[in-house]
Amino acid sequence: MSRKAMLALPLLAGIMLSGCATLPSSGPTAGQIVKRAEDRQSEFQFDIVPLDSTAVDALNSAQKARSAATMSLALLEAPAGMDILGPGDVLNISIYEVGVSLFARTGPSRGDGFDPSAHSERFPQVVVNNEGMIALPYVGTLQVQGLTPGQVEAQINRKLGGLSQRPQTIVTIAQNLSNTVIMAGNVRKPGRYDLTFNRERLLDVIALAGGAGASSEDTLVRFERDGRIIEQRLDAIPASSRDDLVLRPKDHIELVQRPRSFTVFGATGKVSQVSFDTGSVSLAEALARVQGPLDSMADPTAVFVFRYDDSITPGSGAKPVIYRLNLMQPASYFLAQRVSMQDKDVIYIANASANQPSKLVGIINQLFSPLITAQALTKN
Repeated sequence: MSRKAMLALPLLAGIMLSGCATLPSSGPTAGQIVKRAEDRQSEFQFDIVPLDSTAVDALNSAQKARSAATMSLALLEAPAGMDILGPGDVLNISIYEVGVSLFARTGPSRGDGFDPSAHSERFPQVVVNNEGMIALPYVGTLQVQGLTPGQVEAQINRKLGGLSQRPQTIVTIAQNLSNTVIMAGNVRKPGRYDLTFNRERLLDVIALAGGAGASSEDTLVRFERDGRIIEQRLDAIPASSRDDLVLRPKDHIELVQRPRSFTVFGATGKVSQVSFDTGSVSLAEALARVQGPLDSMADPTAVFVFRYDDSITPGSGAKPVIYRLNLMQPASYFLAQRVSMQDKDVIYIANASANQPSKLVGIINQLFSPLITAQALTKN
């Protein structure tokens, strides 16, 4: 190597050392994060909380409190009513009479004019109109919306009381559009489903519809009843529980695919967004899914979880909190198993402070190795 090149080396090294902070990096070091948290003049404030046993207990207690306070489908619980009539329903109506009949053709009677035999007449199917009414001969117009078939029978019998001898009416539902529920969204067979006297529950109808199009952990049930809407994850609804509601007419059920995920950045083997896929994921499992801290780059004492939380100061509202885990302490691996990840958490594994000088040396080697190689070849 020439004398000029040798003299230029210290100058180039000094220039590169002065720009060390601008070297390529996957994120800040632990010291930079701590320094930023201590800067109370900055517009965006956050706290750093070590993940020790006290912090983990606070996190778990807060999580249980939030779960207990979450609105569940049980709040929409109401008595079932599968035989309530409404517009569009199709009815079968039969009237039975004794003696002289208004509707049925009667045969010869006894000498006193009384025919003791019973006669019946079945009307053509009757459709409840848009106003919830039906019309029958000699009976007139009846408001049947909101009534049961038995109540309609009683109304018809009263109307015919002065016109027929001991009328008895039977009303059955031939086609029931009122006693149905709507299943929509991310379900394999969306549509309208009839309710029966078997008292179908929410999970029953979801099964009839072919089940959810995604896993139960990634599926949200949006349930609407009487103008109220409550959402709850499908995997949190045990069969035959209060949340597994007995369905009522006009209930509207929508299944929404909403995967939960966490994101990982920094000195890790895999920078990515990771889906939970299961009911719950611990911090230890989350780190394992992304191959953990990278030995050649990471600072194992600085694994950070970024989260909007109110666990440390309950009642103050969610605020930015960074939880720090030190993997150089054996107890941290037990603590990591007790910390549950939350949807949209961010894990950041800090770069080791020694990475920058190492990168600088690597860059210098890349720059000058061709010169050294060329010098060696010229000598040969």
